[in-house]
This record gives sequence, structure tokens and C-alpha cells, in this order.
Amino acid sequence: MTVHTSSSRKLKQATDYAGSETLTSPVDSALGRIRDAYPTRLTKPLDSLWLERQEGVVRGSTEDGPLTQAQLDEFERKGFLFEPSFISGEELDELRSELDALLSRDDFRGRDFSITEPESQEIRSLFAVHFLSRRFARLARDERLIGRVRQILGGEAYVHQSRINYKPGFVGKGFSWHSDFETWHAEDGMPAMHAVSASIVLTDNHEFNGPLMLIPGSHKVFVPCLGETPDDHHRQSLKRQEFGVPGREALRELVARHGIEAPKGAAGGLLLFDCNTLHGSNANMSPDPRSNVFFVYNRCDNACVEPFAARCRRPSFLAHWPDELWTPQIDA
Repeated sequence: MTVHTSSSRKLKQATDYAGSETLTSPVDSALGRIRDAYPTRLTKPLDSLWLERQEGVVRGSTEDGPLTQAQLDEFERKGFLFEPSFISGEELDELRSELDALLSRDDFRGRDFSITEPESQEIRSLFAVHFLSRRFARLARDERLIGRVRQILGGEAYVHQSRINYKPGFVGKGFSWHSDFETWHAEDGMPAMHAVSASIVLTDNHEFNGPLMLIPGSHKVFVPCLGETPDDHHRQSLKRQEFGVPGREALRELVARHGIEAPKGAAGGLLLFDCNTLHGSNANMSPDPRSNVFFVYNRCDNACVEPFAARCRRPSFLAHWPDELWTPQIDA
């Protein structure tokens, strides 16, 4: 199978999707292109704080996988679903051991796909783990995950991005509020909101070690962000994000309407959340580390095109192709 990189593969243009249901914005006949339904990284704010979501949220049914109607309804309403005890026992121990082995790889430090804490050399995130690890590759293809993804997206999907996150005790930094879709749309060229993230927590999550916080219901609107995307923005944003962060007025209004939730519990839980759900995390103030393995599934007919708000697409370890076989040498 041919390996495609950001420099060797020709990206589709917006006009290639003029007859597709993936993009729902109208065609600008005068310019011969599809208008961007989700403009962002703007030089000045729009008249409204946000734009209404164009796509449906849950596109499948109970017949497509293991989730019940009540669970699908919760995901539709809140934009996320937490399932405690998704994995346990020996399987959980294996995944923890694999995470520790990957984080201890000295040959990964300093590589583009290995992100360290801003003030140390401790690995914070390791990307493309389903290519770096056979164990995590099997997990990414596990029908327990794929079935849930199929129910939510309403079709077959591929792994757009994978990573392990590690937030060490006392020094693990937080991350600003953001929508993943805003970044994937602006910098990777993801056309529409047909993606879902699956995060399996590998350590106990409690209120003191910086658990993920989400704004329920925020997935039903898109909050445009200000500021043009700098070149090679990923080098900074993966450590400390400054562009692609929603404005405080929009955040204040969404939190006033919907509140904030932080799913917590023992290691082994599964958090599924929509690509557009606003989320963030605080610093880890406790001695207990927090870690998870994270897979982003994008529907196959929603593969990325040219970036909507960046000069060029991010490296392939951040945004895989449906048929890609990535290796560390690709982005060296």
C-alpha cells in the first residue's frame, strides 16, 4: 500500500465536493467553489457568537452496534458519553504496560510526534500510537470501539489521529478550551463534523489530577476563533494553544446555558465525545499522574481536503489518510 504524506499526496479541493453531502454549505456559483460553512481564524469577529451546526450528531442506530437508545440519546444531547469499566483486569494492565514502554523510549524524545511538557523533557503526548504499537493498533480496530463509532457516525470510519496523553503529577499542565473540529477543519482540512473521539482512561481520574472538562451541548454550535493561523502552528499549539481558542464571551454564554461536566472514575473507563464538543483541562495539582489513549475516528467520506484556514496541512502524524501506513521516518 502506498504511503501518502502531506508533501507527496495531492489534496482534494473544495470544488471536488460540490456534489457531496459531506459539505452542506451552498455552492458559490460565481466563484465556482463551496462556501465554508465553518469560517474561523478570522481577522475580525462575526456578528454572532457562534454558528449553528449543519450536520446531524448521531447518524446510526441501535442496530449498528452495542450502544442502547438511551446512550445514543445522551450522546445526541450532550455531545459525549462516559462508560465506566469499559476495560479491566489483565487487558487494562497490558495497556498500562504498553503506555509506560512507549513513554520511556529515549529515541522518541525530540521527534515531531513526541510532545514534551513546556518546561521539561517529560513526554506529554505521543502521536500515531496505532502505528508505533501493535497493541494499540489492535485496540484501535477493536469491534467494541468500531461498533460504537459506526453507531454515532452512521458509516465506516478510519483513524484520523491517535495518541497517548500523560499528565504527570504536580507538573502536568492544563489545556485551554477548544473544539477539536475547529483545529482539524482549519489546519487539516476536515470538511464536516463527521468525527468522534474515543478516550480510554488508563489511570484513575479524579477532580485533583486535571480531568477532562466538557461543556455539554456545545457540540451543536460552532464558535469561530480569531487570529490567522501562523505557519507551523502545531509546534507551539501542541504545548500551549493560543490560536483556535474560542472567545470568553461565547464560553461564558455556553457555560451559563449548559454548565461544565468532568467525567471521573477508575481506570478503564471510555469517554466518547463529538469532534465539536468544547473541552479543556486544568493542571494536575495532585501527586497522581493522569493518562489515556485516544483515537479519533473520521467517517471515510469526510477525508481531509486543503486546510480551510492555514497555508498548508499539518504533518501526517497529526492527520492520517484513510489508506496511510505511517512510519516515524515520514515526518523526520
